[in-house]
Amino acid sequence: MNFIEELQWRKMIHDMTPGLEEHLAKNKTKGYIGFDPTAPSLTIGNYVQIMSLTLFQQHGHTPVVLMGGATGRIGDPSFKDTERELKSDDEIQRNLEHQQNQFRQLINFDSGDNKALMVNNFDFYKDMNVLEFLRDAGKTLTVNYMMSKESVKKRITTGLSFTEFSYQLLQGYDFQLLMEKHGIDLQMGGSDQWGNITSGTEFIRRNTGKKAYALTSPLLVKADGTKFGKSTEGNIWLDPQLTSPYQFYQFWINGDDRDIDKFIRTFSLRPISELQEVLASDADPRTLKSELARELTIRIHGQEEYDSVLKVSEILFNNKLSPEYVQALSEKELNSIAREIPAFDIEKSEVDSGGLLDVAVGDERVFKSNGEARRAIKGNAVSVNKKKIKDFEYKFTADDVLHGKYILLENGKKNKYIARINTGS
Repeated sequence: MNFIEELQWRKMIHDMTPGLEEHLAKNKTKGYIGFDPTAPSLTIGNYVQIMSLTLFQQHGHTPVVLMGGATGRIGDPSFKDTERELKSDDEIQRNLEHQQNQFRQLINFDSGDNKALMVNNFDFYKDMNVLEFLRDAGKTLTVNYMMSKESVKKRITTGLSFTEFSYQLLQGYDFQLLMEKHGIDLQMGGSDQWGNITSGTEFIRRNTGKKAYALTSPLLVKADGTKFGKSTEGNIWLDPQLTSPYQFYQFWINGDDRDIDKFIRTFSLRPISELQEVLASDADPRTLKSELARELTIRIHGQEEYDSVLKVSEILFNNKLSPEYVQALSEKELNSIAREIPAFDIEKSEVDSGGLLDVAVGDERVFKSNGEARRAIKGNAVSVNKKKIKDFEYKFTADDVLHGKYILLENGKKNKYIARINTGS
């Protein structure tokens, strides 16, 4: 398969300009996708486009990431019902630097003849005055042409500022400057960007007389009609501090069975021949979701984090674990567990001078009262680090405090808590 054939098999083509497949067959070319740094991290919604760049590179072409240091300050009106809230320059810069680091971990920028390139469009405009922009870019497209774009037409009735109306000019001019400075002749993106991307091909045709190409992928929508990239808790981020590796893994595990074919085609990097066999088989969707969750968690967060995810899952769902299993958990793994179950902070003195009831009873702790705790202990429901407790006056030992910081407490099979000890360090 060539690049276009692979995208077709993956069902990742929505529109493309005529002649693109022939052009890519004859030339090793450069193609870019723009990312505006309006959020603190990339999300798995962004990862659809990162996959396009990854596959583009695998077929011998050069992927280019265009960071929207300028356009992110303006706001893209595409399929937004209302005007975007403008971000401060400092926030845009923080987001941009963080996302740049994320891209470097996800795409090959380091080796090969077609190693990826990263460009910031703020560099195009930071020294340009408004008169220069209006003369060089503003005269290229007519207002009638710009008004015909779907992203503009949908906002006319609800209101569209000149700032967001001008976004189309900036993105179009970006494409022209990228061709002139870096020889880039293909822009890719989501289907909601078709109007902006083809404005860029028009810029190039009118101002340089050269041919440029556009390619868009369909917006990924889940089987229940909701937007891909979100859960009931909100965005699924690629930053482990915003969405933990465990939560990331669970997003794929808990997906609708009807989505697994689409998700495998879009996100798996296993050989196509393997994927064809998998999708033609009668494999249990739960198995397929588990395999994809494993592949993506390792790719985004690494093998070590994936191993920790499995241990978190064991703690949460396997009620037959031994105390030795808990004792062997690393500090990092316990910290991961503390992010996924109710956790409360206690002072070291409470552990040293008190007993189980002193630690476990209180607001937002395991038990609301001593009586409730005593009934649970009498019912053989209470465990400390998977060790059943039968003594109302149980005192903690040094071995109970894992890595000097954590105690795993349980009340029955489903109620699990982590006590975090404030050591003062």
